Parts: sequence; structure tokens; C-alpha cells
Amino acid sequence: MAKLEDIVRRQKTGATFVISAQMLRMSPRDFDAIAQVWDDEGGPGFNVTGVPFRVVVEGEFFISRVTVVRTTAEV
Repeated sequence: MAKLEDIVRRQKTGATFVISAQMLRMSPRDFDAIAQVWDDEGGPGFNVTGVPFRVVVEGEFFISRVTVVRTTAEV
């Protein structure tokens, strides 16, 4: 399982990359909760850019993938 910190550390400052529920082995419901915080406040070493990709699970929309940009912040 890839850890979020490992994924982010591999990227150079300014790089655009994707973080998904599948990469972190999380359900869309669990990933949605943290992705909303990232969208509002930024994540550890990155900021969300663009519109998050959503999937429908049992009639509800959940964020399952976000595109992010690596910042200079520590992870």
C-alpha cells in the first residue's frame, strides 16, 4: 500500500499529479472526507487543483480522485 507521504515526496515542487482512493486503498466514502479537507485547506505538501473526480455509490456522489500540485511545504 502506498502511503500518502511517499507519493507526495516522490514529486518535484510544482509537479501536477493525481491522488486517488484506489492508490491509498480507501473506499470512496472515506477518501471523500479527507479530499474535502484537502480541497478547503490544502494537503500535506500539496494543493488541490481543478475539479475533483466523483463516483456514484448507492446514489451518493463521492470524490474518488483529485489532481494536486506539489508545494514547497514539508510533508
